[in-house]
Amino acid sequence: MEQTLSIIKPDAVKKGVVGKIIDRFESNGLRIAAMKKIWLSKADAKQFYIIHKDRPFYNELVSFMVSGPVVVMVLEGDNAVLKNRDLMGATNPKEAKAGTIRADFADNIDANAVHGSDSLENAKIEIAFFFGKREIH
Repeated sequence: MEQTLSIIKPDAVKKGVVGKIIDRFESNGLRIAAMKKIWLSKADAKQFYIIHKDRPFYNELVSFMVSGPVVVMVLEGDNAVLKNRDLMGATNPKEAKAGTIRADFADNIDANAVHGSDSLENAKIEIAFFFGKREIH
């Protein structure tokens, strides 16, 4: 049983599609082991996305992620990392397959509705960033 982190980003929260996105996860065999709605501080967003600090989009990403509340979740299930990434679709919603979360709910590559861990190793790091062990059930 794998665990992965999912973030429903400010654009999707603002659109009111949180429930629709959660339904995609649950309807495809992913269980929510933890969930909360938070508003990231700039310091938190910078730290979470530190891996991208030298990339040209870093500052815009941080600004976007602090522009409104987000919903962070620990999803679990068989092959949770890969299943979540498949459900999300390509980072650029214009390249995402029809029926994926980003194809259906994202506006552009910057406001792309969701984040998901890209590996088991990063999932562990990202989950620990947002959740304590006693919060995950």
